[in-house]
Amino acid sequence: MLAETANYRYWYALKYGYRAAYKSNISGDKLIDGSTSLIHKRAIDAMADISMLRLFKTYLESTPQLILQIYILMTSDIDVRTFSQYFSITVSFTSISCATVDYQIALRKSLPDKNMFSMISSKITYFSYKLLTLTSWILSIALVTVLSINGSIILLGVLWLGGISWVLRQHTSLCKSKAAEVVYRIIVGIILTFTFFNVKGEKTKIILCVYYVIRVLITLAILCACMFCKSLFNGKIYLLSVIAAVVASLVLGIVSLSVYYRFCHPSIYYAQDVVDGRGDERNETCRIRRFLIQ
Repeated sequence: MLAETANYRYWYALKYGYRAAYKSNISGDKLIDGSTSLIHKRAIDAMADISMLRLFKTYLESTPQLILQIYILMTSDIDVRTFSQYFSITVSFTSISCATVDYQIALRKSLPDKNMFSMISSKITYFSYKLLTLTSWILSIALVTVLSINGSIILLGVLWLGGISWVLRQHTSLCKSKAAEVVYRIIVGIILTFTFFNVKGEKTKIILCVYYVIRVLITLAILCACMFCKSLFNGKIYLLSVIAAVVASLVLGIVSLSVYYRFCHPSIYYAQDVVDGRGDERNETCRIRRFLIQ
């Protein structure tokens, strides 16, 4: 389904991109914000949708593989581990984080009520926040998997159900059919088990804080369980080193998150109380809610 939808989005992006580049003066191509034409805006929207689909694909494919890679590394003998394994894991962490940043950039570019990522510091800080928090969480899940594969499955299943429950409460309506909407909510629930995802493009400061408070508590519980059952690791990994890496990456990730929202976050909303704003601008602020409708 994702592949088929992505093909449609690539077609829309090519079609609108071609029209914006070579047929910008066609009839009906009106300006919507003083400088951006309607056709150009549609091309940007299509690219944002493609970026979201790439994000979905990355999390659905890369995160399970990453957990498996780390699990194999932790359970194998030290003398049989290779540099390529560590390199592959590092690349996977980086690619997942880059996909998240790319989506954030594309989304902000497509929504007129949000400022774009114009500063390098914003991109770097946001990337650091995603990379570090993801690293901490994936390592924690890998530790649980070493302790008990069934326990890891149960943990991820419970978190997935919690993510879906929250998505259902948001009453998303991004797809043109109920079946597609169900698939969207299932995928977002999976993503929420690994990182925070804003499902409606709205302010989520409180939800974000609650999400990471729960993440910290679960991580601490996992680390305590690992210390209590450290004999199960059979000396195949330096448990204290892994725990230190989990704690350090989690702390640095939350610090990066705080720095991002305190100093590097673009202005989210323009003045919403301007009564003489154009109606089409106000309607476009909810474009994300119509994802996959075309």
